[in-house]
Amino acid sequence: MSSRNLVETTFARTRLGSGPGLLLAHGAGSSLAGTYGPVLEALAARYTVVGIDYPGSGDTPRSTTALSVDDLADQLIAAADAEGLDRFAVSGYSLGGPVAIRAATRHPERVTALVLTAAFPHRDNRLALASSVWSKIAASGDRELLAEFLLLMALGSQALESMPSEQLQQTLGYAAATAADGSSEQTDLVGRLDVRDDLTAITAPTLVISTTDDRLVSTALHRHLADTIPDAQLADIPTGHLPMLERTDEWLQLTTDFLGKHHA
Repeated sequence: MSSRNLVETTFARTRLGSGPGLLLAHGAGSSLAGTYGPVLEALAARYTVVGIDYPGSGDTPRSTTALSVDDLADQLIAAADAEGLDRFAVSGYSLGGPVAIRAATRHPERVTALVLTAAFPHRDNRLALASSVWSKIAASGDRELLAEFLLLMALGSQALESMPSEQLQQTLGYAAATAADGSSEQTDLVGRLDVRDDLTAITAPTLVISTTDDRLVSTALHRHLADTIPDAQLADIPTGHLPMLERTDEWLQLTTDFLGKHHA
């Protein structure tokens, strides 16, 4: 694989901060800001942060064809090229995990480190069912039902049960308003992709952050990544599927400590 991607950048992208390069790959049904919003400012204080919005997220138009992990990975690297980054770490969250993995195996000479949070190499039965239901609800256009499903699946037990009723209603309203228009296509990809064959080829130092109260992506999938990627490190955070929201400081500490050791 050549060092340059040679793919035209067509997805909306964001660049923030200065310092070593850090690419961000967001989760399904969200956006760069939706996934990484609570930590963007802190990351930009240390790194040149570059991220993309998948089709149907942010300012990127919805796709008229099925999404592929190859296309998302190529667009992430194209964004780095457009912003003049030759080498960079990659942080992938949930669906962004397989995207980051594919980018790292296609461009091993450019990826200095990987941080995979609440990520998966393929769908197990739980994730297959959840992504199917999620995709169907999103396609129906019922944003209130979609928000209820997302909070039920994404929030950890402590975060969900600690919410007063008024806050829960406000959070449901926010989730309904900010759900990506392309949620159906993105969650359909979750149910189809498989990057298991990529894992042993990863050469970049890798941190796998496992969300141990995750109803959406099982810890078995997190641990499969950690067990299969050569010399990967595993760190647990006792949250649901949203550690950057539920335990912002803890996620930042794990990520920046790891990158400080492995990413110059």
